[in-house]
Amino acid sequence: MTEQTQRPVPQSPMEREADAHDSVPQPSASRETADAAPQAAVPVSPSLPVAAPHPAVSRKDRRVLRAGLRWAAVAAVFCLVGAGTAYGISRMERTDLPGLATASDGRWDYPELVRPPLPSGSPGPLEARNHAGTHYADLRALVLPAPRGATVERGPRGTDGWLPVKDFLADYATEENRRALAQKLTDHGLRHIAARGWTTPDGTRTRIRLLRFDTAAVSENLLAGDLANTGAPAYPVRGAEYYALDETFPPGAHMKGVTLFPYTEAEPYGAEQVRQAYFSAGDTIAVITQTRKGGVDAVPFRQTVALQTELLS
Repeated sequence: MTEQTQRPVPQSPMEREADAHDSVPQPSASRETADAAPQAAVPVSPSLPVAAPHPAVSRKDRRVLRAGLRWAAVAAVFCLVGAGTAYGISRMERTDLPGLATASDGRWDYPELVRPPLPSGSPGPLEARNHAGTHYADLRALVLPAPRGATVERGPRGTDGWLPVKDFLADYATEENRRALAQKLTDHGLRHIAARGWTTPDGTRTRIRLLRFDTAAVSENLLAGDLANTGAPAYPVRGAEYYALDETFPPGAHMKGVTLFPYTEAEPYGAEQVRQAYFSAGDTIAVITQTRKGGVDAVPFRQTVALQTELLS
């Protein structure tokens, strides 16, 4: 019997789909099988560096890190304090720094100057509307106070604080000069003399005399015509015979409206040197005299003249 070749019977589409589904391996439900299955390796590009794993930070390393941060904070604080101190020093005056104070230039330590109040509506002596140059304030309150540390001379007694004319004349050298000067003062209508004197620890004796007249015209005429000139004072005081005009007197000390003649006793002088200044401000003439054994310092003399000028202006 002849064997017949059996041809495969074609499968329907549904049968082919079922066979394909049976041929796909199904995942096992067992956990051991799932854990044992190898995971797919992720390919690493040779051009990209692989990050090294971070090592675990030990407790010791954390202590070192905290200590370093504390020292950094301390250093920052010191830098801030140092910068602030440097800035503060740069803003201070040299005389405020211990060990760097500038040596004194010889000026005296005067108290703060305060002008006495004027009567209501009264002008100052150098104001344009004050044609007579009258000092409406009490002249005794316009005398320069003594510097700190000085020994103040006793004021005149029994004259309400005004200096007697005879005491003023006693500063001048000869009897002839005293008589002539007394007559000049009488002729020009002298009203009052306010005065103050003191001696500083270095031995400098200062005498200030403020002579008040009726008007500024009278005081200026007496000063420039009879008391002082560009060469020397007309009436030398005791202890000084030869004078020279102090041409080195600072220009800043010359105030507008004030006529000033500063003198210094020329060498050779005796045991004491004399410096003297005459100036007029309004209705008043100021006579400032300083004497000192061995020589009068220029700085305190000019300071005294400038401050007295300021009070009378």
